[in-house]
Amino acid sequence: MPEGPEIRRAADNVERALINRTVEDVYFAFPHLEDYEDLLKGAIVIRVDTKGKAMLIRFDNGYTIYSHNQLYGKWYIRNLYHYPKTNRQLRLALHNEKKSALLYSASDIEVLRDGEVPSHPFISKVGPDLLSEEVSVNELVERMKDKRFRKRKWSILLLDQGFIAGIGNYLRSEIMFVARTHPSLRPVDCTEDQLLKAAHAVMSLVQQSYETGGITNDPDLAQKLSDQGVKRSHYRHWVFNREGASCFICGSEIEKTVAASRRLYYCPVCQRIE
Repeated sequence: MPEGPEIRRAADNVERALINRTVEDVYFAFPHLEDYEDLLKGAIVIRVDTKGKAMLIRFDNGYTIYSHNQLYGKWYIRNLYHYPKTNRQLRLALHNEKKSALLYSASDIEVLRDGEVPSHPFISKVGPDLLSEEVSVNELVERMKDKRFRKRKWSILLLDQGFIAGIGNYLRSEIMFVARTHPSLRPVDCTEDQLLKAAHAVMSLVQQSYETGGITNDPDLAQKLSDQGVKRSHYRHWVFNREGASCFICGSEIEKTVAASRRLYYCPVCQRIE
């Protein structure tokens, strides 16, 4: 499943194609949404927001298209009516005079009045989106101390979209590694300095992954390894998907475990319990 940085990058592409342009044609694959096609024709896209793994396309007529890619959804931006060759099913199409924004395979699509967006079942429960909202390090630390979150293991908490929106499996492992946090620890077990380190790790890695297209390793090291001919899958991350490989920091063997029914990777030395 794409994580927050991937959805924000997709939103940027959709926004570049549609922003400040009149929608001249609309297609919804689902019968219950067909009545909205005429409603949105002639409207102007004013911005594209994200809330974690959800995308919100805002129109000047007071309506918003909500979509969630789930496991298989994928956006394509094409010149007008130039559809990609794919076996995927087209679910949503927005066309202006130059571009088509096409969503394939996703099944979670809704049209909402702007005032209904905050109370949407997903939007109302999800935590802050670090790529679309102003959130400070101190605010994140206070969130970690909140009674809803402080006694939950980091390995579980970081996947909870109600804690922070958009963090998924690869970011979970990478954040804990950069914060030097063992997967068995909880926020309540950490010192103030450790919480600050965790908050900085969350903010920096989400932003870096967004800017680099998913690279969470040290950018200079990643570039050096790339120049040496190392495969991207071997230098993209610090620990994720690197079971048995050497830690880039200490040389120890990266280990794999399972938490929240999903694979998790860590360095037993860099992330040891002190």
